[in-house]
Amino acid sequence: MAALSPEALPVSSVAPWLAIVGIGEDGRAGLSPAASAALDRAGLVVGGRRHLALAGPLAAETLAWPSPLSDAYPAILARRGQPTCVLATGDPFHYGVGAELARLVPAGEIVAYPQSSAFSLAAARLGWPLAEVTCLTLHGRALERVIPHLQPGARLLVLSWDGSTPKHLAALMSERGFARSRLTVLEAMGGPRERCRTDLAATFSQDEIDPLNTIAVEVVAEPDARVIPLSPGLDDAWFESDGQLTKAEIRAVTLSALRPRAGQLLWDVGAGSGSIGIEWCLRHPANRAIAVEAREERAGRIRRNALALGAPDLRVVVGRAPDSLAGLPAPDTAFIGGGVSDPALVAAVLAALPRGGRLVANAVTLESEALLLRLHAEHGGTLRRLSVARAEPVGHLTGWRTAMPVTQWALAKP
Repeated sequence: MAALSPEALPVSSVAPWLAIVGIGEDGRAGLSPAASAALDRAGLVVGGRRHLALAGPLAAETLAWPSPLSDAYPAILARRGQPTCVLATGDPFHYGVGAELARLVPAGEIVAYPQSSAFSLAAARLGWPLAEVTCLTLHGRALERVIPHLQPGARLLVLSWDGSTPKHLAALMSERGFARSRLTVLEAMGGPRERCRTDLAATFSQDEIDPLNTIAVEVVAEPDARVIPLSPGLDDAWFESDGQLTKAEIRAVTLSALRPRAGQLLWDVGAGSGSIGIEWCLRHPANRAIAVEAREERAGRIRRNALALGAPDLRVVVGRAPDSLAGLPAPDTAFIGGGVSDPALVAAVLAALPRGGRLVANAVTLESEALLLRLHAEHGGTLRRLSVARAEPVGHLTGWRTAMPVTQWALAKP
């Protein structure tokens, strides 16, 4: 299906015609009079089969969501100007279909009737202040997205994919050193089938869990739990590597030079073990990264590292740059860690960056350093040399072992 947007629709003073109605497990009984009236006026009602059953009986034509949901969008847009209703769970604009529809239909043509979200209901059941809770969804998303949020003492509210999500989450937490964390599963909240059960992650044994469930997590970390720190520079040992790894100290300085901002896209070119792209994604949930790596076995390591460290959305492109960069979404920022000795690669990355976009390149070899010196003379930016020494055993004593120095060039594209 071709991409649609509000800009694609003709500009006019069309009165609101699309009602987005949040419906709970109590069905019509929980709807406000205005929401019920919007539902009754509609000539077409769209929703999941469960939603349609909860809203019944319906005199209007109905359309159950297909898979993917986007296949139904043309039918909805074809009714522009005619009363149409879309049903959603709870609050349609909190991880709901409302946000997707608002990308297709101007906000002035929509009237929304939200109800309490699953997060609000769960917080009310548990007496948790919602403003102090991290709200996540695993519906349609990788389980590993929860990993960066497993911070000691944190409280999480997590929307499940289905009835199996709680046990998978309990297993992941136990494996990572959070076995004593409490998981409360709240099922079918607001209706006659509502149920609430609590277990420790280590002994989680709940079964026959309703697919419509929310998990409340009280995070308890063991002393050896693998907690993702809030600062850059993860322990090198946390990465699977064949030696092609930007070491922790250099990585921390490199992330600082890249200056990540929320929602930006990074190209990590010559990604090696993927450490820069992974840490970029960990800086903010909206950050995105594409790791470009020529060798398939390294690409496999990058994918495994991304999952293990809570950045499952990192995209991996296998191919030799600069040819493999063709067709990729334009980056906001780029890092070149491998292949920096190729002037054509640097030129291609610079050309792809927008004005003000940042490029950071690290060089270890003399040949790569010579290119960075020339680029600095041509384009400006900043140069610095980084050197790190770590204390290591020397026989039965201890001495400093100095790593190879790294020359770093950073540039904001004029």
